[in-house]
Amino acid sequence: MQQAKTQYLATLSTIPDLEATLIQIRNALGAVLGRAPGDVPELASVSGQLPTIEQVVIQGLPARLLLRRPDLRTAAWQIAAQSAQIGIAEADYYPAITLLGSIGWSSDTLGPTPDIHSVAGGPALTWNVFDYGRIRNNVRLQDARLQLSIEAFQDSVLQAAREIDDAAIRVIKTGEQQGILSDALQAAERSLELANTLYQEGFADFQRVLDAQQALFVQAERQLVNQGDHVRAVVELYRAIGGGWLDMPVEQLVPESVRETMRTRTKWGDLLTAPLPVPPGAEGP
Repeated sequence: MQQAKTQYLATLSTIPDLEATLIQIRNALGAVLGRAPGDVPELASVSGQLPTIEQVVIQGLPARLLLRRPDLRTAAWQIAAQSAQIGIAEADYYPAITLLGSIGWSSDTLGPTPDIHSVAGGPALTWNVFDYGRIRNNVRLQDARLQLSIEAFQDSVLQAAREIDDAAIRVIKTGEQQGILSDALQAAERSLELANTLYQEGFADFQRVLDAQQALFVQAERQLVNQGDHVRAVVELYRAIGGGWLDMPVEQLVPESVRETMRTRTKWGDLLTAPLPVPPGAEGP
């Protein structure tokens, strides 16, 4: 009886830690949603069972899926912007013509003093002839920054490829392990059933039942943890290939209460209500 009580209490002691973890995850979701710690009503309709995921097809993923990742798109646009900076720096080699103009008017309260009006205008020519060394070094600096942006983009691509490969192999191996653990769990359940039958009929002592219960608990926990790892690996795979990013309307990006507060501070015109621009390639056929 004491052995059974020990096993029962040991199993019972794992519940508070799981409950604490659940509250921490709930608070993390609240922080992401911009809410204070507390209940998340959206989780009320979610069942406690882990989702059943069908077989994930991994072979033949096109490389262009990487362009769906926001970090890679940002790195690519940084290269384009820095490339333009080289042209801007090289423009200082050449003369620049600007049009200048001014209008003036002056008057005073003295009697016969006439009002004075003045208008001036004309072109201006500037040429940094004596700053050739500074301009040349600035062009070199912008070129070095461009190379730095290229290296950063290449590193981002390598990291993305690594994340995809890690997630893919994790999906495959957790799927393989899930089948083995499911068979092991069924064997443990059958072993406990036989142990109870032998004990009830007097052919075995209760120690065999305790051992079978402990083995069943271990196998059930391993099977559940691996199922969670498999779901997490599938989610990580979709995230690594750029999935899960949704185009949000302005109403969700900036709530109406926040927009109203911004209008009271600054004149925004229709910028806070205009629809967001459609990304290239997303217009449809």
